[in-house]
Amino acid sequence: MPKRDQNHAPVKPRRSVLYLPGSNPRTHRKVRALPVDALILDLEDAVGPGDKPEARKTVQAALTEGGFGARETVVRINGMDTPWGAEDLAAMASSGVDAILVPKIRRGADLVDVQARLDGLAEGHSSAGLPDLWAMIETPQSIVHAEEIAALAARPDLPLKVFVMGTNDLALETGAALVPGRQALVPWLQTALVAARCHGVAVIDGVYNAIGDSDGYAAECVQGRELGMDGKSIIHPDQIEVANSSFSPRPDEVEAAQAILAAFARPEHRGKGVIQLDGRMVELLHAQMAARTVAIADAIAARDAG
Repeated sequence: MPKRDQNHAPVKPRRSVLYLPGSNPRTHRKVRALPVDALILDLEDAVGPGDKPEARKTVQAALTEGGFGARETVVRINGMDTPWGAEDLAAMASSGVDAILVPKIRRGADLVDVQARLDGLAEGHSSAGLPDLWAMIETPQSIVHAEEIAALAARPDLPLKVFVMGTNDLALETGAALVPGRQALVPWLQTALVAARCHGVAVIDGVYNAIGDSDGYAAECVQGRELGMDGKSIIHPDQIEVANSSFSPRPDEVEAAQAILAAFARPEHRGKGVIQLDGRMVELLHAQMAARTVAIADAIAARDAG
């Protein structure tokens, strides 16, 4: 198969990632007007066994109709070990969706198998139009093998872009309590995050189940941002605004980042690894962090303007 060029990929805001039941065309139409960064059309948990074939057709129709604008479109398929996974994958391979979210990942081999199936579906054609891959990190095995899974992003033939944390499933499979502060889950979230950052993979925090608890939800968004997450999985439109706000760089952060980049760009500082700025030492790593902050802010501004 032709190799994909994954270098110099633009930064994509993924502050708010909204799950939608794949079987409900009414919600697919409504979200076209919402200020959400990404949409996950769900064929797995949100759809009952008897409704899955029809839901697949409904999602295909929504993607064909389009109209999602700059919103990133993602379909969560059923697992390859289910009666529906292979058909979901075949249907979505040529649907025009931006990414396929693969559930119940346990090891890197699970994603390698999915990509091999996709490449087989595209045999004889360019693979440039195939969807990216997102991986659900929701099993104990996926935490243990998080770095192995994230390392697949370095392969030119496997476009892994995002980890989506499945905190509900992690709690279910481990017996951990879902309580305020997520004490039991935080070490696993950090493990996945560090693994992802080793290989340039974005990480989306898990859902907050209590839709009516706005204070608890806001606190968990702040926690996710402080842990280093790129955004929040959400299950209701009322959660969009807080997610967007929580995971957007603040104006003062953008201003500080721009100052760092401007300082390193001065002729007298070019080629230096450490400089002084406003009475403190600033290293190249701070410049790299600053560049990402500015890139995210610019991407958000461009999306808002569009």
